Amino acid sequence: MTEEPVPRYRPAPPPRIDTRIDIVMPYYGDVPMMQGAVRSVLAQTDPRWRLTVIDDGQEPGVPEWFAELSAGEPRVRYDRNERNLGITRNFQKSLGTADAEFVVMIGCDDELLPDYVATVLAIYDAHPEVAMAQPGVQVIDAAGAVVTPLVDRMKRNVFAPRVRGVQVMEGEKLAASLLRGNWMYFPAICWRTEAIQAVGFDPAFTVVQDLNVTLSLIKAGEKLALSDHVSFRYRRHPASQSSTQATDGTRFHEERDFFLAEADRMKTMGWNRASRAGRRHLASRLHAAALTPSAARRGDVAGLGRLAGFALLPARRRD
Repeated sequence: MTEEPVPRYRPAPPPRIDTRIDIVMPYYGDVPMMQGAVRSVLAQTDPRWRLTVIDDGQEPGVPEWFAELSAGEPRVRYDRNERNLGITRNFQKSLGTADAEFVVMIGCDDELLPDYVATVLAIYDAHPEVAMAQPGVQVIDAAGAVVTPLVDRMKRNVFAPRVRGVQVMEGEKLAASLLRGNWMYFPAICWRTEAIQAVGFDPAFTVVQDLNVTLSLIKAGEKLALSDHVSFRYRRHPASQSSTQATDGTRFHEERDFFLAEADRMKTMGWNRASRAGRRHLASRLHAAALTPSAARRGDVAGLGRLAGFALLPARRRD
């Protein structure tokens, strides 16, 4: 009697996960903050995500950290650029990696709360007509503590619409609201991939590329769903490029030109209320005014002049 061979044990394949959201991270900067952002993705209660990190820096040990991580987590992908692309071009490259139904461009120093993916997918399931979904946002400092800086108090209490539950917004009313004061948090937005890839990032911008993308979609007829359920942590700290450009006043040149150009485009569309909001760009000018005391304390005469001029002088485009 022949002995039957012992059947070879074959583990069952892991269940297939339906990836609905590509979370892409254009990375450059602080390694521990980036690792914290990655861990916040790994902690999601809804598994229907994939993370892609495009590294535009040269920090040592980062490729090795991701190699070890992705060996046990196939939903994590990593690539380091051969040469530095800069913010806008790396954003565009990162966006191009997405092929799921939705995409999120998380900042490399931000964090998702554990129910972020579940929250934005629920918004889209309830409102399939929208192209953008933003949940509630919590602002944190460099140490991870919850803070409420002046700029965010203004966003929340003066410029952002009052929302209970989920509110869908569109058209001139939404455009005028954002041109008056950009209350959105770009890294927190979950986009319909097809919509944002059709617009992409304009290499002419380094400061307002997020608002340019949003307004381009609004002008094309796309809608936004805004939720009051907090599931994103946005980090605001002095080392960020936007903070540096704000304190020395350089960012406001780009902002002024952008807002005035948008005012002209809105007028052409017949969106006169939005055109007036763009011409006044109230929040941007208030932001500059709020920074003048710190420039004066630093003795930064040139920066003080730029900030005060932007805040107080009549709005006009540079020649």
